[in-house]
Amino acid sequence: MSTDGMMLDRSLSYGNALPTKATWRELVSLTKVGITVANVMATFAGMWAGSQGHVHFGTMAATLIGTALIVASGASLNNYVDRDIDGSMSRTKKRVVANGKVSADTAFTLGLTLGVIGMLVLVFLVNLTAALLGFIGLIFYGYIYSVWLKRTTTLNTVLGGIPGAIPPLIGWAAATGGTLDLAAWAMFCTFFLWQPPHFLPLALKRVEEYRSAGVPMLPVVRGATETKRQIAVYAVALLPVSLVMGITGEEGPLYWIPAGVLGLIFAYRGIQGLYAKDDIAWANKIFGFSLIYLMALCLILVLGTFRFPV
Repeated sequence: MSTDGMMLDRSLSYGNALPTKATWRELVSLTKVGITVANVMATFAGMWAGSQGHVHFGTMAATLIGTALIVASGASLNNYVDRDIDGSMSRTKKRVVANGKVSADTAFTLGLTLGVIGMLVLVFLVNLTAALLGFIGLIFYGYIYSVWLKRTTTLNTVLGGIPGAIPPLIGWAAATGGTLDLAAWAMFCTFFLWQPPHFLPLALKRVEEYRSAGVPMLPVVRGATETKRQIAVYAVALLPVSLVMGITGEEGPLYWIPAGVLGLIFAYRGIQGLYAKDDIAWANKIFGFSLIYLMALCLILVLGTFRFPV
């Protein structure tokens, strides 16, 4: 298959090569705990913002549990699909499916089971809109991204940001009975635009590994200069979009003032890359700041619902 000027020659083997008895620790690692926790955090922030701080405890618990199960499902399915790629990269070769500690069939079964349970939780204990969003995110990450986009196009990182931006939208839908207004979509777009300047620096750092694995990441196909340009574009675009929630009134000064400052810093760091002499050193810095930005964004989404007395 020829894509973006790059020839990929890889077939997926979906068999269960070497059955193993997995430990609980190894099974838990399939869910990519760090990523799952980050998505649950974003879900909580979206739910708090959507409810303006008036969260129903039972609905919140069901939403967070259901979303966590769906995200963990996608992570397990991604381990299953990506075992060939993971095994050829030093960053991921220790993942338990790639190194044979957990069988492919086990990862696949766990992924489906978690996904079904998570969907049932959202359908029966939250609402249909939240459940539909969870289903879209799971299908997009577990299949569209993992099986197709990652292996065929440089847009994998950009379009792969769609499922990553859905958890806060699930939280919003859970808090509002399924209503998604302009502020909700602005929040979705903020999380979506955050992801390219977060993941592309990592791709820039690991470009030779991705090249060897045959994955058409942007720096592999288009080079470092185009990658840095796109990082700058997304980082700059993030600033005005992140302020829309302040303009619509759902978030107050405790949101849009720090959001503006964080956005300016992110945009500045993105633009810095256009003139960086040491791409790896710059990539490390903007990648690290992107993590700070995400945690701060979730915090100020919560704090922004509080208003100063007048």
